[in-house]
Parts: sequence; structure tokens; C-alpha cells
Amino acid sequence: MNKNIAVINGDGIGPEVTAQSIRVLNAIGEKFGHQFNYTYCLMGADAIDKTGNPLPDETIEVCLNADAILFGAIGHPKYDNDPTAKVRPEQGLLKLRKSLQLFANIRPVNTYPALEHLSPLKAKQLENVDFVIYRELTGGIYFGEKKVADDYSEASDLCVYSKPEIERIAHLAFKAAQQRRKKLTLVDKANVLETSRLWRKVVQEIAPQYSDVQVDFLFVDNAAMQIIVNPKQFDVMLTENMFGDILSDEASVISGSLGLLPSASVGAATALFEPIHGSYPQAAGKDIANPTGSILSAAMMLEYFNLLEEAAIVRSGVAWALSNGFVTKDIDGVNYYFTSTIGELIADYVHNRVNTEVNRNNIELRKSTII
Repeated sequence: MNKNIAVINGDGIGPEVTAQSIRVLNAIGEKFGHQFNYTYCLMGADAIDKTGNPLPDETIEVCLNADAILFGAIGHPKYDNDPTAKVRPEQGLLKLRKSLQLFANIRPVNTYPALEHLSPLKAKQLENVDFVIYRELTGGIYFGEKKVADDYSEASDLCVYSKPEIERIAHLAFKAAQQRRKKLTLVDKANVLETSRLWRKVVQEIAPQYSDVQVDFLFVDNAAMQIIVNPKQFDVMLTENMFGDILSDEASVISGSLGLLPSASVGAATALFEPIHGSYPQAAGKDIANPTGSILSAAMMLEYFNLLEEAAIVRSGVAWALSNGFVTKDIDGVNYYFTSTIGELIADYVHNRVNTEVNRNNIELRKSTII
């Protein structure tokens, strides 16, 4: 298989974690005879510094012609701390989602037994947690008309959804549920919001097409509570843009580290894959960032290419590394390994160059930081 991948390193730790994803993808390519071709593009603060534009037209063009996009992270304190800044890194990401029509964000949430001690939840609540959030990504209040009075005495943000917008992501979520445990939960606020009532109506209309999928409905406030009280009840969670933004960030802490979780944003023609964490500029250039979320995002990309065996091997490599204590500083502040070490270990796993009798001392002496 030959695939063209647009790579957007972005800002902060983005280039470091993305480099490890590419290392793992190259290992997969070598093992299975695939060819992955990479074209590097600018976006975010890096793009502003070099071009004055958070998303240059050249980047959009490359992404439109790519089979998929691998993205690191964007953001920089010099923009975050300047409320008067007219151009911001995040504008590039919002524009890219619109330009590529990336209407569905897919964020899996699961846990690893070796990291249960890091989760804010008790061990009994972490057993069998494995669900995925389907968040609508290009509509709703984030993209609606915005108004503010000249004297800043009043402001408004319009939330608008159309039936086709809801239908297209609902079908994706139902199809995903059919391949999982056949349960879909729509999260809305239908007791208050007209947009939520439309979401519920459309999902109810579509549901008979997926008769093998159980459908239930939760108000967003109750869903926020249930994610903490009983997260294993969920299989596929479907929701609108703002609710999905909030709930997926809430759910991300279940695993114990933001650095562990991947995501995909899919559209009609292509898809973008990225870890859920931010640019973490304080760690940039120190080789201490957690590349796991980015590597698992690459696994989601392999699934998107229908390379299921290859994706499973990458996930198995991540699980092997975590269970053997090969983790970065965010997980173990004393005995931790470099970003590049984790990437190399998982690439070695893909190549069958590791075994259960790992000589930890050699790895520690060669690459890791022990304090």
C-alpha cells in the first residue's frame, strides 16, 4: 500500500511526539511492505512566525490532496497571554476543519491496568472502561453568528444545526456502534434547547436503520456525572460540538494522563489524526513529552486505511511499553524515559526486536533519565 500523509508538526512538543509516530509508521511500513510518503506543512504559531498566517494556503492544498493528515499540537504563550492578538494559532485549526469539512471528531477513552493509580477514579470504576465519543465538529455555537455590544454590556453566540449536519455524524456513530458493543448514547439538553430537540428527533428517525443498536438518551449534565460515576456503561457517545468538547476533556482524565489519548477528525474526503493534548511549550525540546497519544493516533490512521492488523500491533506495542514501566515523565516523575526512547521501543516491538526479558539496565544507561 502506498499512502501520502500530510504532516503538521505544529508548536511546542508537536514536532517531538509526531516524530515518534512517524518512526512507528515507518516500522509498520518496513514490516508489512507499505510505503508512507510524508509532506510537511505549517500551521499554528510556527506558521504565524514564518508566514504571518496561522494556516497558509499551501497547507490546505497539501492536506486536500493527502490520504490523511498527521497533526501534532498548536499554541504558544505569546498568543495565549495576549488578549489583543488579532491572529492566533487556533484560528488555523478551526479553518482547517472547515476547509477539509472534518465534521466528526472521534475520541476513544479506555484505561490501562498498569496506570490505574494515576486515575482520579477508584479502581472498581476503571474496570472495562472502553468507549468512544463522536463529537460534531463544524457546527453549533462555535461556528454560529457572534455579536457583542459596542459597550460590551451584552453578547450573544448563535447555535445552529441543520438536519443533514446531524445525520452525517449520526450515521458514523451508529456504524461504529455496530462494530463495537451495539449501544449508542445521545447526549443533549433536549429539555431546554431547540437544537438538542432536533438532534434527538433526527437520531430517533435514523435509529430503525440500525435495529441491532440499542439507543438511549442522556441530558448533558447527567452524562457528565455518569462519566465519573459509571464510565463503563458507555459504548458510543454521540453529541454536538460544545458538549462534546467539554465531555471529551472530562473523560480524558480517566486514563491517568492526557498524553495517552488519541483522536481522529474525519470528513467526506480525508481525515486528520492528533493526540488530544496541547502544545505544552514548557517541555518543548527536552525530549520528555509523552508520545503515546500521537502514536495511538497513528494507529487510528492505520485503521482508517483499513490496515487493521497493523493498527493492532501498534496498540499492542503501546500496551507492552506501559505494562513494563516504559513511560514518560508525566506518568512517572522519578523513573522515566525519553520521548524518543518510547518511540524507539514501540518501533522495536513492531519489528519483534523486544521480548518479555527486557534488559532494563541497558535501556536506562543508554537513553533514559533516572533521578
